[in-house]
Amino acid sequence: MGDLYQSYAELAAGQIEGIDYQRLWRISQFSTLLHLAIHGGGIETGTTELADTAAGDSHDFYTLDAFKPAGTNSDLHVTSTRYDEPQALAMAQAASHIVSWHGSAGATPVTLLGGLDYNLRDQIGQSLAVAGFTVQLASEELNGDDPANICNRGTRKMGVQLELSTAQRAAFFLNGDMTRANRKNTTAALTSYITAVRTGISKALVAAGAG
Repeated sequence: MGDLYQSYAELAAGQIEGIDYQRLWRISQFSTLLHLAIHGGGIETGTTELADTAAGDSHDFYTLDAFKPAGTNSDLHVTSTRYDEPQALAMAQAASHIVSWHGSAGATPVTLLGGLDYNLRDQIGQSLAVAGFTVQLASEELNGDDPANICNRGTRKMGVQLELSTAQRAAFFLNGDMTRANRKNTTAALTSYITAVRTGISKALVAAGAG
């Protein structure tokens, strides 16, 4: 089934900001690395928290955080190639490196790696694997290789898309409970995961002469 809305303008006309969703962002004075979660909150649960934690106080962060009643948040899904919310686009277009966080279905913990920034993608994947997480290259429908994908809209026209299975995201929250109220209760697995992603990013930047 396709998206209910084909653009952010359509979403904003059909949903109420502050009641159905919110947009959150931070812009760093010192970094051109952006962590995105455009399907955050209850759309692809856990991705807002992952992007927020990965960005920390050092890097840029953006999310569309949906909080409609359970089972209805998927209405706010605008696919990555059509995600044109102005603040997100402006931040993406100013970023040299982008990591876009997503959730995919799956009862087995796995991260599917995609995007056009192959060096950054592979360094993140290797670091995750060393830390004990299962990674795979994403299939064609999830591999984020379209130049229109927001992860590839930065100054270098390439970025990374991480698709984390439901089981992998559930492991990051106490008792596997991904309800909004419980998502503040994170596990050691989340810390390990974010540390691995940051390690991969650092290695990629050094390899590229950017760090």
